[in-house]
Amino acid sequence: RTAARIARARPLRAGIPVVCVGNLTAGGAGKTPVSAWLAARLEAQGLSPHILSRGHGGRREGPHRVDPVGDTAREVGDEPLMLAALAPVWVARDRVAGARAAAAAGAGVVIMDDGFQNPGLAKDVSLLVVDAGQGFGNGRTIPAGPLREPVAAGLARADAVVLIGEERARERLLDRWPLLRDTEMHLARLAPRRTGLDLAGEPVVAFAGIGRPEKFFETLRGMGAEPVACVAFSDHYVYPPEVLRRLLRQARSQGAMLVTTEKDAVRLPAAFRPEVVVVQVALEPEDPDALARAVLTRLRPAEAQQ
Repeated sequence: RTAARIARARPLRAGIPVVCVGNLTAGGAGKTPVSAWLAARLEAQGLSPHILSRGHGGRREGPHRVDPVGDTAREVGDEPLMLAALAPVWVARDRVAGARAAAAAGAGVVIMDDGFQNPGLAKDVSLLVVDAGQGFGNGRTIPAGPLREPVAAGLARADAVVLIGEERARERLLDRWPLLRDTEMHLARLAPRRTGLDLAGEPVVAFAGIGRPEKFFETLRGMGAEPVACVAFSDHYVYPPEVLRRLLRQARSQGAMLVTTEKDAVRLPAAFRPEVVVVQVALEPEDPDALARAVLTRLRPAEAQQ
């Protein structure tokens, strides 16, 4: 069905270059950290990047420029609200309209966070983000498996793959899916941002409503934290007050810190956020200059055509 929709489509241009950061599975690959990293690198090149999102979990249809102070996750979605602290972000169900609104507002390039399977907006660069630990699951498409489309079809449309994970997981994935080796590949990991807080040896009650909560729990253990409880919720979960009170009671009863992700934090009531330690993660490419060149060398011809 995805292949037929893409084959029938006549993609429209936004008037400025578009970089798509997508994946082949349903959630949890690491697209948002890649988009954040890419926005910083393109900004350093003077390209004035704006980020475009569908705004999953939010009510606004858009095009709407996210206000990081005035908007809420219920209005615009958690990922757009989180990214709006780093770069201008637009939410739009209609990706073409969203990209054109960004262009009219002065964007030099649009970073489309997700949308690899959306054929309506013409893309100048397409990056596929792959989580080495999750891989492609059982290799079957939804609903039989986690894939949005077959692996071979997706890789054929990608300019490059950003493979995120530790070396052992990467090698297992490449052994199972050798066709990945035929694609331009950039290796990376997600690492906690350095803060003044040292969690080493600290008991924590961790909770997360993201694509793969276990990744967050593994990150905490890697930081030396000692989880006494790990509570997983569905992606984009909206926390009722009684759930938050229960988590806080659990942490206090065990003398532990209550810890969550940056994405979860933007969904918490403002009054509750001081009760929670927020752990942020950032993309760390093995060769950041090579990943930047992979995008920029494909963008420059696109820029020249505008």
